Amino acid sequence: MTRRESLIDELQRLPDNCVDEIADFADFLQTRIARESLNTLVVSESALRKDWLKIEEDEAWQDL
Repeated sequence: MTRRESLIDELQRLPDNCVDEIADFADFLQTRIARESLNTLVVSESALRKDWLKIEEDEAWQDL
């Protein structure tokens, strides 16, 4: 049995109020993952901006 399957079994045995708390925590984790992904994109954008704004870049992409 995988860890995920074991956790699902545990969830099925918990009372509803505990399941609600776990659902809130899962939402928190998803939000944190999304925020970290967004932060990576923002950092990448600022690091690459100087190259994107070069005339050579515009010329390289103008025929596409």
